[in-house]
Amino acid sequence: MEENISASKGELSTNGPATASLVPRRLIWKRLNKDKSLYVMLIPVVAFYLLFKYSPMVGEIIAFKNYRFVDGIFGSDWVGLKHFRMLFESTDFYRVLRNTLLLNLYSLTFGFPVPILLALLLNEVRVEGYKRLVQNLLYVPHFISWVVLGGILVAVLSPSTGVVNLILVNVFGLEPIYFMANSAWWPVAYTASSIWREAGWGTILYLAAMSSIDPQLYEAARIDGANKLRQTWHITLPGIRSTIAILLILRMGSMMDVGLEQTLALQNDSVLDVADVISTYVFRIGLQNMNYSYTTALGLFQSLIGLILVVGVNRIIRSFGERGLW
Repeated sequence: MEENISASKGELSTNGPATASLVPRRLIWKRLNKDKSLYVMLIPVVAFYLLFKYSPMVGEIIAFKNYRFVDGIFGSDWVGLKHFRMLFESTDFYRVLRNTLLLNLYSLTFGFPVPILLALLLNEVRVEGYKRLVQNLLYVPHFISWVVLGGILVAVLSPSTGVVNLILVNVFGLEPIYFMANSAWWPVAYTASSIWREAGWGTILYLAAMSSIDPQLYEAARIDGANKLRQTWHITLPGIRSTIAILLILRMGSMMDVGLEQTLALQNDSVLDVADVISTYVFRIGLQNMNYSYTTALGLFQSLIGLILVVGVNRIIRSFGERGLW
């Protein structure tokens, strides 16, 4: 009897790992077959990221090479960290780095809370027709090119015919201000234009998060005598806290990046001391002057700092009890 039991145990121990490895495979194939239509729809997304996001990363090696068209990416001579040394010894690098960080800091400080405030206000509107009208008016700028928006902004802030300066001169009796040609006012105009274009679009995510909050919480709060401000502070904001955390992490990841199209549409030679950022610097030095290796080194540095910011802020968010990105 004991020999039979030991023999059966030996068979189980021999066949156990093989059987255990087959079960997950069967479950995987079963799930794939069950949701195969969804995975087919995912193929274009995966192909997009592979072709346009991951495959170009091979070109990052030219940051360590003296890249020449005739030699190609793999045939160019290795120069090690030469371009990084040139980068950190350049005064232009620190100027564009400062401008990039300052503009992003302005947008984060003044622009990040605006969609939250707009969503809180729209969430309290009970007239559906008026609410939809306001939402559409807020969303429209997001779909307009920066070339068009830049032209509108320059016309509105014009010192001679702009609406803003006409009000300043005729109503307040002030001198006209050259907003787009003044180094002190240009960052203000840049930040305001960013808020104008993106604030309405950002409210979509917060309104979607607010729609998932249980209405019974508001009913209970009203029974307890809580006013609208109390309900917002104790129910609405905690209900969208995780969404705010995720968007903050993503926003911090772009702290080293300023949109090229917006900056080119708004900048001019008079304000290059505050308007020249990493993206415009790369465009001018890398594409126009064909210094590809140097600007690739700058792009690699930019991506590395962005990665550090995302990982660091994600860890801080998780320390406060939120989920984070991972």
